Amino acid sequence: MVTEMKTIIATIALLFILGIATAQVDTKFTTSNFPGKANEVNAAKSNISNGNSCFFAGDYANALKYYAQPQKLNPNNSDLNFKIGYCHYNSLQKSQCLEYFERAYKLNKAIDKKILFYLGCGYHWNYRFEEAKKCYADYLKTVRDKNEQTEIRRLIQQCDNGIEIMKDTVDVKIINLGENINSEYREYIPLVTSDGSKLYFTSRRKGGTGNMILDDGMYCEDIYESTHTQSGWSKARNIGSPLNTTLNDAVAGLSPDGQTMYVYMDTNGGDIYVSTLRGSKWQKPKNISEKINKESHEATVCLSSDNKTLYFISNNSKSIGMHDIFYSTLDRNGNWSAPINIGRPINSEYEERGVFIHPDGRTLYFSSNGHNTMGGYDIFKSVRDENGNWSEPENLGYPINTPLDETYFTITASGRNAYYTSARPDGFGQWDIYELKFPTKENKPNAPKVLVTLVKGTITDADKNSPLEANIEITDNSKNEVISTFKSNSSSGAYIVNLPSGKNYGLSVSKDGYLFHSENFNLADTADFQELVIDVQLKKIQVGTTIILKNIFFDYNKSSLQPESYAELDRVAEILKKQPNLKIEISGHTDNQGSLKYNTDLSESRAKTVVDYLIGKGIAENRLTYKGYAYEKPIATNDTEEGRSANRRVEFKILETK
Repeated sequence: MVTEMKTIIATIALLFILGIATAQVDTKFTTSNFPGKANEVNAAKSNISNGNSCFFAGDYANALKYYAQPQKLNPNNSDLNFKIGYCHYNSLQKSQCLEYFERAYKLNKAIDKKILFYLGCGYHWNYRFEEAKKCYADYLKTVRDKNEQTEIRRLIQQCDNGIEIMKDTVDVKIINLGENINSEYREYIPLVTSDGSKLYFTSRRKGGTGNMILDDGMYCEDIYESTHTQSGWSKARNIGSPLNTTLNDAVAGLSPDGQTMYVYMDTNGGDIYVSTLRGSKWQKPKNISEKINKESHEATVCLSSDNKTLYFISNNSKSIGMHDIFYSTLDRNGNWSAPINIGRPINSEYEERGVFIHPDGRTLYFSSNGHNTMGGYDIFKSVRDENGNWSEPENLGYPINTPLDETYFTITASGRNAYYTSARPDGFGQWDIYELKFPTKENKPNAPKVLVTLVKGTITDADKNSPLEANIEITDNSKNEVISTFKSNSSSGAYIVNLPSGKNYGLSVSKDGYLFHSENFNLADTADFQELVIDVQLKKIQVGTTIILKNIFFDYNKSSLQPESYAELDRVAEILKKQPNLKIEISGHTDNQGSLKYNTDLSESRAKTVVDYLIGKGIAENRLTYKGYAYEKPIATNDTEEGRSANRRVEFKILETK
């Protein structure tokens, strides 16, 4: 019995000794702690010395490189673990700090007076919100500075936000754009044309135009571009001069049609410059406006779909917090107004960044580290109502947002694809560009409506089929008001226009020496997204040329003009005034519903009404004739309502040019 007890006691003692031996102990880099490894210990001490020089200079990336060998030799040194954790804490991959802060704290609870705060951050960035809250709360008990107390309470609130937000995840696929776009360096500020065919972004990769390393240890910013193909995004290409120089050059904004680019230039505290695409060549950037560019920092911008409102980021003297969202409007002379702070509820007392207005003209997206962020910058949206009031910003939710930074959100007109910058663990480098794919009506019937119609196509000469740079006007027919003007691309003839739902639009394409072409889009308030491809062939002004006036509207079964017709008829009058020798015929056409006599009388009466309007605008009567053809010259079948609608039309035909 005594022998058995001795054996048990000996076993317990052995286990106790082994437990001490295997427990984590704060271990110094001495040869006595690593017998037979003197060379490795000496190398570790040298690397630590070099790493510390980088560490205290704020060069955390290189410090990590020096610390790697010592950490492999001795993973149980509290000071080294803390410094490695602190290096990750100051990197873009912040979540990696946790394991090192945890180990440092276990080895030495007094390693740093703020260790509980750093642990809290590590838990926070790894979605361990309850543990983060406890560390923050324990650290808060030691804080005397009121500003720091406020900041810690704010971090605790962010954890509560994260817990609440993650109760309901968003239905979205988040995809890294891959090595054609991303590199081991920073890629950010992705901007796409509204049809999603072209991507521009900023990168600090090696091999740029300047190819110079700056004081922060990174290469200069350059602008890159990529085209969407059937197989995905093409290999990113440096956009070159004149947009890229030997200094920092970043894309700051893009018009919906991709014909105007806004460039950030590191001058005067940070200014916005503008460049236009003429054919395939970007023009030299010019200062957008002295009213917008102050001595403050002006950053990213976005342009409304009607090209008349510019939203941008600034920290000028009118800011509510730090950087705020401002907007300027374009006057009749093409000048931007003085900036107006968009105000609350959008701007907070913290930072707002990366503003983007959807082509629907109603939905504003932006980044903020205020509001109910779950940590760092989150993406928010606000919707403007019919009275011009912005809604309370809504966090886009998880997994779009994380406890780290998500910035520079942009979305296509369809609402199906969005792009943003994030420092996710699966990234290629520091910041990467990601695509977000949202559900559509086709696969999710309850997907939200996108209240915009995208119209795109090319404009060519009808005879030569060659591309034309033409003027495009968008008219609000109900107000007889031109709401947007722009040009097609001179090399390709391509154009893109976004029409928010809720209006009767007239689209007119014109060029000197050609008859104009018109289209009509009557979009209800609830009209869901559609993409229309309309290629336009402009006809030269010559005898026999005929065009359909698609924005002429009459009361039902009457010849009285509706006011929505005036803008179109004014364009006809303008052509006749510019071409004083022109003589034309206005013809009316109907479908085959009703008798021939009834339709002949109606079509002729409508043609005469148009002529009378033109005479009232100063066009000589002897230059105008009219005729009603009833349903004798159909351009479509009369067997369908769509065909009959096309046949009910007014045409303009040139009879003489001299």
